[in-house]
Amino acid sequence: MPKVPRQPSLARLREAKPNVLVLPAGTELWRIYFRGGEHPTFWNEFRHVGPLDSRFDHHDGREPSFQSRSVLYAAASPVTCLGEAFQKTRTIHRSARMGWLAGFKLATDIRLLDLMGGFATRAGASMGLMSGPRSVSRNWARGFYDAYPAIHGLRYPSSMHANRAAYVLTDRAEAASALPLQAGFHRALADPAMLEILRNAANELGYALG
Repeated sequence: MPKVPRQPSLARLREAKPNVLVLPAGTELWRIYFRGGEHPTFWNEFRHVGPLDSRFDHHDGREPSFQSRSVLYAAASPVTCLGEAFQKTRTIHRSARMGWLAGFKLATDIRLLDLMGGFATRAGASMGLMSGPRSVSRNWARGFYDAYPAIHGLRYPSSMHANRAAYVLTDRAEAASALPLQAGFHRALADPAMLEILRNAANELGYALG
């Protein structure tokens, strides 16, 4: 049997005791978003179109479509956000697609399935969920969503930044109004004030800065 079966067993997931992490209101999260390109968005906008190529999209089906399920990816550190957002080219692009960095504090408590411990193995998968084929991880994200209706998303270790904490919030977090009305930090990556932050992040990640 592969270390990560392509499909989870819902019966096994429901029998397993999930590791649930509560992030209290006021917890600071960060995210990179893009105001330009083919699919512009805003810092607090959940993405209802999916599934795309992101690792833990839990949208139904195999082809992208607009649906009630939604996701918002975030991290505990701006460096983790940059590592994840620019992993394909390993170049932090300051101007392409009008990227912005937003930092915000949760408006409500949220409950997350924690994949940073032993739960993935106990559930029949492995830590390969974080680094293996994304299509498989998306299958498991759908399973987690269906098996645990009380969770608002996932916490998982970033394979691009030394296993630092990364998050995906779902439509349940959106329905709970988990995000505040305003971001505490909000700057364009092209802003000259961001240059030192981006240069330090690029050095830490081994990325280029474009």
